[in-house]
Amino acid sequence: MPATTPAPSSRRSELLEGAYHYVLEHGVADLSLRPLAAALESSPRVLLFLFGSKAELVQALLARARAEELDLLSRVRAASDQSDLATVAFELWGWLAAADHRALLTLWVEGYARSLIDPDGPWANFAQATVNDWLDVLAQAQSAKVRDSAAGEVQRTLMLAVLRGALLDLLATSDLERTTDAITQQLALLRDSAHPRVSPSATAESAATALDAGRPI
Repeated sequence: MPATTPAPSSRRSELLEGAYHYVLEHGVADLSLRPLAAALESSPRVLLFLFGSKAELVQALLARARAEELDLLSRVRAASDQSDLATVAFELWGWLAAADHRALLTLWVEGYARSLIDPDGPWANFAQATVNDWLDVLAQAQSAKVRDSAAGEVQRTLMLAVLRGALLDLLATSDLERTTDAITQQLALLRDSAHPRVSPSATAESAATALDAGRPI
């Protein structure tokens, strides 16, 4: 019979949740077991017994952060059913820009950067996984025809790049008004490209050209 993975103990789950809130405040890159254990009213020995190693604890913490991210994405997806890409992107920005999410997003940026610097460490694949998560929710906001096209992939990749860039700027500067204005302008450009406006002069010019060519208008 195949081996089954035992369910995590309630004490492990309790310590993981406490450790998660600890790293939201203190970061994860320079995590030390001794001050963490003291903050949790536990001991390094207990943490190592329950998590196996410091690297496995870091992996569990990043998985906890990603679980919160995936919960966000599922709620945005459910709330924006049938919405277009620009609408979903603006809803995502509203969540990213919320002040009470800064600690989580700072942790996310830290894990993202560390996975690039130390691709074989406990952060391995964290950046790639989060990119895929966000591209997936943006893809669901596109029509099937657009979603499956090369242009659709480029469109959502650009939108993710804009959101991520504005988030990094916001975390660095706390300038919510400027970054939101930038997002709003980019989304307006996206809507205009999806529904181009035809000026009256352009319409008249097209009609005149058709008449000159003897084609019906």
